[in-house]
Amino acid sequence: MTPWQLEHPFLPVTVMTDWIQNAFMIRALVSGVLVGALASYYGAFIVQRRLSFLGSGLAHAAFGGIALALLLQQDPLLIAIPFTIIVAIAINWIRSETILAADTAIGIFFAVAVALGVIFLSIRKGTTYDAFSYLFGSILAISMTDLWIIILIFAIGILTLPRLWGNWAFATFDEESARADNHSVGRDDYALYVLLAVTIVAAIKMVGILLIAAFLVIPAATARLLSPTFFWMTVVSVCLGILSAFTGLIGSYELDLPSGATIVLCQAIFFGLALLVSRWRSAPQ
Repeated sequence: MTPWQLEHPFLPVTVMTDWIQNAFMIRALVSGVLVGALASYYGAFIVQRRLSFLGSGLAHAAFGGIALALLLQQDPLLIAIPFTIIVAIAINWIRSETILAADTAIGIFFAVAVALGVIFLSIRKGTTYDAFSYLFGSILAISMTDLWIIILIFAIGILTLPRLWGNWAFATFDEESARADNHSVGRDDYALYVLLAVTIVAAIKMVGILLIAAFLVIPAATARLLSPTFFWMTVVSVCLGILSAFTGLIGSYELDLPSGATIVLCQAIFFGLALLVSRWRSAPQ
């Protein structure tokens, strides 16, 4: 037995060590923690800007990219990332350069991307299982290539944090003042949409297209209930994203449940607890 096991003799050995011995589980945990942190970080801006539908729209846009990759017999991640980036840029351009609202642009590209995905799959010969497996996600789907791509995406996010967090936060609360102070609001918004698109594609293999919006929204919404400032909202959101990804993946492994759904249920539990705490705080003493 290891020293840790000797200190915790009443816990089953299989629960403590079994998942550690599986390479796919280690890959899933590392990628889950990294994506959970990034998605929750960007999610704070999405929730504060009331763009929760954006995550779902870009996830379904990624479905079109995945279907195109399967048609071309290429790695889905490598095709879906540029495909979703193009859609994200188009959504932000319509939002900022036309009279249409963001949710209208998202709805348009949501429908078009799904339609393209269906067409690509109908052209492709053979089974469509590979494409539809992305709807719900699976820890078994995380490969070493996927993990290295996720690490690269996480590194890019960390490198942009000192430069962009303050600009995004300023524009989130007072866009007109940010423009008046000569902040490059338009360019920064494009950066946010692109980084969000890349993070969504990276998370799809774990939580699936249908659940990715929850991965972006629930930790940030939970943090919103608990945090006095936007800075702390961001910090708490990231911590909740990491915690829910870790506990959800371990829980899905031990209970033999779908990984994406288990992660989202963990997030929902945290949200329910935060809701109770916020109600208790606001109750008359």
